[in-house]
Order: sequence, then structure tokens, then C-alpha cells
Amino acid sequence: MIASPSVAQLDPDVVQLQNDALTDELAFEITEGLTTEIGPRQGGTEAEARARTWSVKKLTDLGFANVRIEKFMMPTWVRGTETAVITTPFPQKLTITALGNSGSTGADGLEAEVVFFPTLGALAAVPDGSLKGKIAFVSHQMKRSQDGSSYGAFGRVRFFGPNIAAQKGASAMVIRSVGTAYRRTPHTGNTNFSARVTPIPAAALSIPDSENLRRMIERSNEPVRMKLVLTPQDIGQQESGNVIAEVPGSDPSLPMILIACHLDSWDLGTGAIDDGAGCGIITSAAHRIMNSGTKPKRTIRLLWAGAEEVGIWGGKDYAVVHKDAPHAIAMESDFGADRVWRVEFNFPEAAKATQDKVITNLAPLGIGHNPSITAGGGADVRPIIGAQNLAIVDLQQDGTRYFDLHHTPDDTLDKIDPEQLRQNVAAWTTTLSIIANSDVDFTMPAKE
Repeated sequence: MIASPSVAQLDPDVVQLQNDALTDELAFEITEGLTTEIGPRQGGTEAEARARTWSVKKLTDLGFANVRIEKFMMPTWVRGTETAVITTPFPQKLTITALGNSGSTGADGLEAEVVFFPTLGALAAVPDGSLKGKIAFVSHQMKRSQDGSSYGAFGRVRFFGPNIAAQKGASAMVIRSVGTAYRRTPHTGNTNFSARVTPIPAAALSIPDSENLRRMIERSNEPVRMKLVLTPQDIGQQESGNVIAEVPGSDPSLPMILIACHLDSWDLGTGAIDDGAGCGIITSAAHRIMNSGTKPKRTIRLLWAGAEEVGIWGGKDYAVVHKDAPHAIAMESDFGADRVWRVEFNFPEAAKATQDKVITNLAPLGIGHNPSITAGGGADVRPIIGAQNLAIVDLQQDGTRYFDLHHTPDDTLDKIDPEQLRQNVAAWTTTLSIIANSDVDFTMPAKE
């Protein structure tokens, strides 16, 4: 971690922008508007289309240039009825939600014995076909973590578990929610089936219900049976789109800075932390640079990506459409609204002085740097990063409580802490004011 800088090391113009950003109201205004006037906005739905219209008006009214929608088509899955009831030996309802891309039980549902697996590895170890006519139930031990690393470790239960259960012959699968909240608010999110596997019904149990089901299985002397009803539908190709806006730079010869969030959300909550706040943060920071009185050298392009939650369709489309556009650096805010605590980079050696300036000027916000960690970029910018081998800055937010709320009905505006949101805006404003006014060469060395 770096030591606190002396006052002499700080750029006074950056300090002024940073201090002003600590009084920001625009990021909350944007998040409030999206969650109140639109609400849930799942990719490919009418609500997401209304969100794009709302976004274009908002960005235009704020004075951004070249505001537009770039449309694309995508496969669309929508939720239906979802219920789970233990029929024997301890009859009671459980709280569940279908996973994105889940198959359907049909309106009549299915009833079957539940077979418990404490880990995904335990499920993967049983023979193919051995779960015929059964409902697989897989648990895990995800814990809170500041950096969100537990999601990568335990998210595989959701990402790949139903596909494995289908290969084992299971009629359906339920998982312990990939989250950390002991509330009856199950976490949705996409699962993925390979082309050779027919999708089975797949759902997440709230953590209290998951633990209750495990106790039932452990104390019962007979099979525990569940009646499961899931009636989602695949409604085919539907329209989605990315919303683009820009702060034009003074030097068109310099490649632009791409900053991103995602406009869509899952359908259970109103998408405040995931990712309305991210759109508020990046937009407020860019707006502050635009209105600072000095035009940045580099163009700052905003990408409010569509359909991230259901397959990163917007980020992928952006990379195709803009494969030849001159980008220098990509950044994304998509990890809630709690304070930024660490900055990470993937910069060329030529940009070392710019990197050091960012580190120094972020330190007064309580943001440190660990040089052993390399930035990887957010989901929506990774496709263009991969296509063009771009430099990256990651402003890492505190994720300790993020997975209490992520993909649940509890993702609502009241979970936003305005003070921490302002600190995010200050961090982004600080970083953008430095990198967008740097004329150093950010070209990354060719990958080996």
C-alpha cells in the first residue's frame, strides 16, 4: 500500500474537482430516476426499452454529445410461476426463484425425491444418469469478502451446476443462493447449458430455506420429496441496445477513454446497486469533467450497456461495432455503491508517471494500491479490451455487503449510502481528470 502523499504532491486542480465531487447529488439523482421511473429492466424486455428512452433524454438534458442508441438483437428468457413445496416428510413451502435460462416444469410441476450434495464437486463425482427422476440440491459455503472473490469461488454452483445435474440425469436442480444474506430473498442470475444438454428446471433457494432443507434431509428417515413448479419461457430474439454518450476531447488524435456501466437489471429488484448506481457514478464524474471549464484532451465515451445480466450482450455488441474505434483505456463501475478502497492498473511502462499521479491523488479518499494486483476490467468492457488489448483502470468498491443484495428483490434504492456514493464519484472524477488529460502513449505491449 502507498503512503499518504504530502500536500505538495497533489495536483491543486484535481484536488478542487475531487472536493467538489464529495458534494455530488447527480449520481443519486440518476439512480433514483432509473429505479423509480423504470424499476426492473431485464434485457430484451419492454422495460429495458423504456430505460433506453429514459437514458437518452437524461444524457441529452445533461449536455452530453453524440447521445444515441445502438440496437442489437438477443435471445430472451422470461420468468413465470415459481413455487417449491416439501410434500413429505415435513410439509412446508420454500422460497425460491428461477435461474436465468432455466427449463420449465410445465404448469403442473413435478414432484421428486431431493438428493443433497454439499458441494458442486460432490455432484460432479456421481455417475452420469444416476440422478434420473430426482431433484439435485447443491449447497456451498460462500462468505462475505471485501474484494468479491467469494463469488468467483462459489458462483460455479449457479453458472455450471444445472448443466452438470442434467448430465447426471436429474429432473431438476435447486441450489443454495449464490449470496450471503440470511433473508428469504433468493438470488437469481444466469445459468448455462451446453448445446448437447436439454435445459432442466433450475432454481435458487433463499439461504434460510436452503439450510432448512438440508436439516430436513439430515434428520429424515425417509426420502424428502419436493413439488416444484417453474414455468419460464424462451421468447426468442428480442431487441436490446447500448446507450452511448460522449464528452468530446480537444485533441482528436488521442484515443478515447471508455467508461461503462450496464443499464439493464434483473427483474426481482429495481436494479439500484446492480447497476443503476454504476451508471450514476460514471455519468456524474464525466459530467464534472465536461463542466470543469477546461475541455479534456481525450474524448470520454460513456457506455450504458444493455443486457449485461443475461449474457453480456451489450458489451459483446459494442466490441464488434467499435472494433476499429481508437480506444486508449477502459473502465467500468459495476460492483454496487459502497466506497472505493483500492485502485488497480494494467498500464504500459510509458504510462507509469500517470499511474503514479492517479495513485497519489486518490490517497486522500482512503484509496490504496497494491502493485501485485493487475486490473482486469468489468464485464461490459472486457470484450473491447480483449479485441484491442487496452489499458485498464479498476476502481475497486467495497463488496462486503454486495452479495447480500445482488440479484435479489432487496436490490432497491434504500440500500444506497449517499456518502459512499459521493466518494465513488470523487474517485472517478479524480481518475478521469488525470487520464483524460494525459497525452502519454497508453498502447499496451503485444500479448505473447
